[in-house]
Amino acid sequence: MSYTINRMFNDSSFDDIDARTRSALADHGFGILTEIDVKTTMKKKLDVEMPSYRILGACNPKMAYSAIGIEPRVGAMLPCNVILREAEGGVEVSAVDPVASMQAIENAELTAIAGEVRDLLTKAVEAI
Repeated sequence: MSYTINRMFNDSSFDDIDARTRSALADHGFGILTEIDVKTTMKKKLDVEMPSYRILGACNPKMAYSAIGIEPRVGAMLPCNVILREAEGGVEVSAVDPVASMQAIENAELTAIAGEVRDLLTKAVEAI
């Protein structure tokens, strides 16, 4: 089972894909709670160069509220991370598959919510 929802962009800049990703996520009910610029962090902490790599912590408040109501400790697995990374030939966007990440929790109600979130993330990635 794949643990991410992926899409590759060959003819756009990293910044363009970043803006389009944020817009698509917002259009599908997600806000960005956290943002990590991995490239900058690795340069600062380890003095190493790497291609652009950004992690966006996306959250759909309605879905998160429902999930926390069902399984209060599920917050340890939130938010839904979406990565943007410079790859050979373009920029790849990968969103976590919430169904795959929730397999460790045996709760059918939570699995159903994870399926709804996966559908929303899939639509958002397709809309970029």
